[in-house]
Amino acid sequence: MIIDWASFTPWSALIGGAIIGIAAALLALLNGRVAGISGILGGLLAPGTPDFAWRAAFVAGLIVAPIVYALAATLPTITIAAGYPTLIVAGLLVGIGTRYGAGCTSGHGVCGLSRLSPRSLVATLVFMAAGFVTVFVVRHVI
Repeated sequence: MIIDWASFTPWSALIGGAIIGIAAALLALLNGRVAGISGILGGLLAPGTPDFAWRAAFVAGLIVAPIVYALAATLPTITIAAGYPTLIVAGLLVGIGTRYGAGCTSGHGVCGLSRLSPRSLVATLVFMAAGFVTVFVVRHVI
């Protein structure tokens, strides 16, 4: 294995992870809610949601933050080696998995594990195993 040292950015990853952790902790402490994106977005799309305001603010932050970053710095080049049909199928599979798994990777991996949830531990192990198997199959079998 060869490490691309020019693209290895542990400090920015550490800072980003700390910001995500702090945001998740603050949402749990101040609002009593888990910062799982699928649950937040799902609740936002439900008709008559009583907590619409904070959910909309959270999702707006996800959209506005990269725009603000782009004003201050150059965005990294993103290369996706897949066509639209593949991306659509992948997105649908992620959505189905999120529904069956009762949450997404951020909800289970960041928030569930920090609360020592056994269900989140199992879900996160399944997410990771599926990712390992997928990368192995795509890179070494196909």
